[in-house]
Amino acid sequence: MIKVSILGKGIKGLNIIKSKLEDRDAIVSCLNSFGELKDVKSNVLILSKSENNNDEKIITLARTLKISKIILIDDKAKNFSLQKELGESFIKMSLIEEDNYNLEVLLSHCIDNQKFITGSNESLVLKSLAKKVANTDVTVFINGPTGTGKEVVANYIHDNSTRADKPFVAVNCAAIPENMLEAILFGHEKGSFTGASNSNKGIFRAADNGTLLLDEISEMPLSLQAKLLRVLQERKVTPVGGTRDIDINVRIVATTNRNMVEEVKNNKFREDLYYRLNVFPIRTCDLSKRIDDIIPITVAIIKNNHQGNSDFPYLEKQAQELINKHTWSGNVRELENVILRALVLSNNQSISVNHIMLDDRVDLNDHYTKQFDEKKLVAGN
Repeated sequence: MIKVSILGKGIKGLNIIKSKLEDRDAIVSCLNSFGELKDVKSNVLILSKSENNNDEKIITLARTLKISKIILIDDKAKNFSLQKELGESFIKMSLIEEDNYNLEVLLSHCIDNQKFITGSNESLVLKSLAKKVANTDVTVFINGPTGTGKEVVANYIHDNSTRADKPFVAVNCAAIPENMLEAILFGHEKGSFTGASNSNKGIFRAADNGTLLLDEISEMPLSLQAKLLRVLQERKVTPVGGTRDIDINVRIVATTNRNMVEEVKNNKFREDLYYRLNVFPIRTCDLSKRIDDIIPITVAIIKNNHQGNSDFPYLEKQAQELINKHTWSGNVRELENVILRALVLSNNQSISVNHIMLDDRVDLNDHYTKQFDEKKLVAGN
């Protein structure tokens, strides 16, 4: 868990920064002086530019206290900027007042590699629910549209459980040929079928003592659902071609994007298996229903794909408004495509509304051609 210390004097919006960091599972200490740092173990130190006139002094202090990252804030600047020094361990940020984007950039650099990004109340409620169920060992069934973060929730449950230091194994039930799924799940003995030149313990045994994610479980053929039900009931697997049952200790998380009640009614999914999986149901929702997640996720996408040592791209206000108003029928996957496209068009510089090419808005080639023609007209050609 990340521990953040904030030298709060001179930092605007201190309470908001603290609250949002805590929403993302950081432990935050607000301090009044450098002397208090010695009593607090921190991974990250945030301070105002007005409180620091000597970079070398603060860097030396941070090294002495084993602080891995310093973020120096100038919140009186007119333009956003972010510069990294010392291999990203010393970051200088200029923040624009009342701009949610640059606040999210600050948060993202305090907590690297966030898996479960929360900005909306809906996501905070979901995160709280996931953390509660993580403390138990019950089976979880996550239902929601494609691209709404079902696997992210599954990972979060595992990471906050007593099994966190054990394997997390995910298998996409829709991506494996039906004739191979049983052997992949339960393992097989050498020579049990054509091509089985070696034995394989299978995914269930690979996840022993950890968590197994059965992604898109609704795609599993009926013939295999009965065998899965037996494994869940008895906590034993029998490899293909084997005669001996093997005990397993696996926490099951399953996901689907389908209406499982309808699947059961239409005899496409076994009712007894559905109730065996649906011990603790969790529902994810469309990105359009949690608008306050859009900018935080956008920042994470840009951070993961920003190249080189140039300034971190700024998402201009009009561009922010545009992506907040879009319906995002493809959810986070569609958002990622649009942001990656914008990074290409902007050459990793500031992203304007002209760089935001929505899938249902305009053809990319037509837009690029139009921009090129406009530049020629301005040049007088």
